Amino acid sequence: MIAEDQLRELARTEQPSGKRRSAIAVAGAATLGSVLFGYDTGVISGALPYMAMPPTARGLGVDPWQEGFIGGALLIGAAIGALVTGRLADRNGRRHTILVLAVIFLVGSVGSALAPIVEVMYPFRFILGFAVGGASATVPVYLSETAPQRIRGTIVAADQLMIVSGQLLAFLANAGVNHAYGGPQLTVASDPSGTVPPGPHPWDDVAGLQASRGGPLDPATWQSLVDHLVISGGNGSAWRVMLVLCSIPAIALWVAMRRMPESPRWSMANHRYVEAVRSLLRLRDRDDPATGDELGEMLAVQRLAEAQPRASLRDVLRTPWMRRLFGAGVLLSVCNQTTGVNTVMYYAPKVLEYAGLGASAAITAQVSNGIMSVIGAAGGLWLIHRFRRRQVLITCIVLVAACMFALGGLFTWLIQPHLASGTLPPAYAPTLILVVMGFFMLVVQAANGPVVWTMMGEMFPSRVRGAAAGAAVFCGWMTNALITVTFPTLLATLGGGPTYAAYGVLNVVVAIALFKVMPETSGRSLEELEGDLESRYDKALTSSR
Repeated sequence: MIAEDQLRELARTEQPSGKRRSAIAVAGAATLGSVLFGYDTGVISGALPYMAMPPTARGLGVDPWQEGFIGGALLIGAAIGALVTGRLADRNGRRHTILVLAVIFLVGSVGSALAPIVEVMYPFRFILGFAVGGASATVPVYLSETAPQRIRGTIVAADQLMIVSGQLLAFLANAGVNHAYGGPQLTVASDPSGTVPPGPHPWDDVAGLQASRGGPLDPATWQSLVDHLVISGGNGSAWRVMLVLCSIPAIALWVAMRRMPESPRWSMANHRYVEAVRSLLRLRDRDDPATGDELGEMLAVQRLAEAQPRASLRDVLRTPWMRRLFGAGVLLSVCNQTTGVNTVMYYAPKVLEYAGLGASAAITAQVSNGIMSVIGAAGGLWLIHRFRRRQVLITCIVLVAACMFALGGLFTWLIQPHLASGTLPPAYAPTLILVVMGFFMLVVQAANGPVVWTMMGEMFPSRVRGAAAGAAVFCGWMTNALITVTFPTLLATLGGGPTYAAYGVLNVVVAIALFKVMPETSGRSLEELEGDLESRYDKALTSSR
């Protein structure tokens, strides 16, 4: 192993591996992956109303279960991507892995947009999800390993801002495409049952005949009606335009990351000392004494790692203190999904339709949730710098539980009675739902997202950071997939009241668990954290015996 004085000499004599890049430039390039993450998870909310239209109207004719699996296929892919990509990033480098993910994003987005039937869409949504999960596991690690310590939390929290900016971009694109197409519409040539008169109709008129929307037809009768409609045209293909737009930021990510350095900490961990120094000199001022100190800290951690065999996820699970730390990481990752955030992100237009809003108006209204998300994420940059991670996250989960109970109450006492009697909910019901959703998104994106994704990149030991973070994120994505697949069916069968009340109870349980096991990571370098967390979890293990 190289000596510290030799490493410092390299810092004095070696040239940077390329043009100087500021922390902002590096974050801007890498977080294009997070923009893609946000766009691909958010775009489906506006695409689903068009996908629900019959194939003869150029939709896909999806039912609630298929709606769930369109979202679920992406999330299962994301879970696998997070797990596999963490290991690839440890083996091949963070920058190289992000470049590969850019290509996968492009393939998945184009393939999904061209899918002729829903069964063909599933594998491409899985491929797209693989890239989303890979970005969720790799980008925060890359940012945490390249950012200066004093702004590491802010830089990694900016990743969350870019995710929600991607979601807002998706909502705006959905609204723009929806406006251009004039909302979901179809032209009925004839209806053997005589229920729908010939001529052009908004899809809302047909969908509103379902009993779950306050109409007279049970699910089987309504589906039979739609199956027997003779349809001469429709604009259901609008969803393809929404999905294919994702290819633009995918190309931008590949181009931008070609200009960025590899993580110097990854190079150091893989004995590429000259490469580590040259990469760091692209990110830091050579004459700043802190640069030499940072190299010394990196080398010290590498020496500790060399004194032990390189650990895998299996070793993490076999080492008591790391197993407890990994368990805390899994809880953090899972709590990022059990908030119910994706019931709003993916299905807000659907929920608003149950509350009495038309599909076209619901797609446009989703933009307000995106705006609140961006405001919240921007505020999160200040919160994570000003307050400690634990107090921010636990406060967030308590407020989230209150929002879930509020949504459940609105459905139980204001919306469901009207649907049960076959009447429309009052005109102000969608507005109240939207207000609660907006506050919910403000809280979640200001606190939950920034804290969880920042900690995923900083809480695990360097020699297993990629694999452990990837495995923890895998658990979060699988939780997300479960919620996404089941939510449309729960909403259609149980109703919004019991469904959202269940999420409220779940968040109360999560808040208690976080209070007991969540570590604190703010205010210390990555190298200091390794020793501090090992000491904490060793003590916790000893005291529990």
